[in-house]
Amino acid sequence: QVHLVEFGGGSVQAGGSLTLSCAASGSTTRPYCMAWFRQAAGKQREWVSYITTYGTTNYAVSVKGRFTISKDNSKGTVYLQMNSLKPEDTGMYYCATHTTRCSTFPPDYTYWGQGSRVNVSA
Repeated sequence: QVHLVEFGGGSVQAGGSLTLSCAASGSTTRPYCMAWFRQAAGKQREWVSYITTYGTTNYAVSVKGRFTISKDNSKGTVYLQMNSLKPEDTGMYYCATHTTRCSTFPPDYTYWGQGSRVNVSA
């Protein structure tokens, strides 16, 4: 059982920055993949970014160049640095883990955090 807790959401004006953190605990095996998803009101959950245990990263087109995912293995924590935020970045942000591979498809992930709200005003 893996327990994920997100931190760092909040409200910011367009063009601003926020950093989300996701702390993982409860597993003796480091997950292969840690990912961020987001869900705007009335919309489906969408993939934002992931990072593998080897440090390989990938980003959705909508955030590439503005968001940066990173991790601290010693702390079991993954981060999402979000710059140049836009109103369309508003939503609940969730971290998730997969033990064996990375995917952009939410149902592939087993463990999820409770979510952290990001609100970007125009």
